[in-house]
Amino acid sequence: MTKQTTKRVALIIGGTGGIGKSVVEKLAKEGFAVAIHYASNQGKANDLVKAIINQDGEAISVGGDSSNEEAMKEVFHSVEEHFGGIDVVVNTAGIMLLSPIASLELTDLDKIYQTNIRGTFIVSKYAAQNIRSGGALINFSTSVTKTQFPTYGAYVASKAAVESMTLILARELRGKDITVNAVAPGPTATPLFLDGKTEEAIQQLAQATPLERLGQPEDSAEIVAFLAGPARWINGQVLFTNGGLA
Repeated sequence: MTKQTTKRVALIIGGTGGIGKSVVEKLAKEGFAVAIHYASNQGKANDLVKAIINQDGEAISVGGDSSNEEAMKEVFHSVEEHFGGIDVVVNTAGIMLLSPIASLELTDLDKIYQTNIRGTFIVSKYAAQNIRSGGALINFSTSVTKTQFPTYGAYVASKAAVESMTLILARELRGKDITVNAVAPGPTATPLFLDGKTEEAIQQLAQATPLERLGQPEDSAEIVAFLAGPARWINGQVLFTNGGLA
């Protein structure tokens, strides 16, 4: 049964992750009704829904593998059924497996491809079909496409693909009044980034920026809220949000 809402509606893919959760919380505070997508952690998604509703917000959780076309089709359908439409889609879902190219296991390359490339393509496809006029699609890349850190080869290759499809989709949606952009964070203090790194490596990356700190998930959420709301003249761009990382 469709529930019409007077709020703008945002679907956040990967909404229980480090950056995804911050995006959910920020957009809810900005007055969006939010649909929180999860791949496997339904309990965390439902807890986030309850927290938002307890603060007089509107939220639902929706689950599914972002690389599965039928699952994503159902996710978009469920959000439209509940809220009456979709205005903003934010895709924060991604995996990062690090290895020198010479020793990378191709099974790991396939995993990265499934989530980061195929998943982004599927989400972008259904976003293009379903976002209402005046809306926005925001994909996620990485600043390492510019810094070229060793061991990031497969991950960066996948994110370069994300950037390319994002910029092309922005042009393909001419006349729809839908903006399509990518956010490319620098080193950000999330479980995805911190996993497997020594304290020394983390501190080196923190000192690499002129601001001398790691990014926080909230830094990326601020940019997403800008692109989802007032930034109607930013379209077909990659925004490098990295504190000045060269």
